[in-house]
Amino acid sequence: MKIYLAGPDVFRPDVSAWAESVRELCRLYGFEPLLPVDHCETAPEKIFQANIALIRKAQIVVANLDPFRGPEPDSGAAFELGYALALGKKICGYVTRLDTLAKRVELAEKQSAPPPPYGDKIHDLQGMLIENFGLPCNLMLAIPAHIVEGGLEACLQSIRARPPVPT
Repeated sequence: MKIYLAGPDVFRPDVSAWAESVRELCRLYGFEPLLPVDHCETAPEKIFQANIALIRKAQIVVANLDPFRGPEPDSGAAFELGYALALGKKICGYVTRLDTLAKRVELAEKQSAPPPPYGDKIHDLQGMLIENFGLPCNLMLAIPAHIVEGGLEACLQSIRARPPVPT
């Protein structure tokens, strides 16, 4: 089964070593890894097209949904999951900790919840409502994606034990 791996790990300074360890881990669990770093494109449009082609080849898209440059997951990974879902692919994600989105925003802003302006709603520092459904990320990712606490290996174990059902 081919798995496309999405997420901010492609920006790591040790991306080559990371990619090799991820390939080995995927193969250990019987999966064929497809990584955004598997192609050598450098122009933005070509990178986009190459990643789309890899997603189309995959049966499952797995994304690192840990906070990236703020309390939310990598926007590229969010797009890739949505695109895969639209194609009818199985989608999964993993987070180091299953903190709620509200908790992530609170930690990112280093604030304790200020007195709410109305009702029992939670707001960020700009006064915007924080989605608070007890989910680890926005409901548009958390509902369709099977999200596992732990790293990539925990996610692969979960897929192996019970493959996600396409939505």
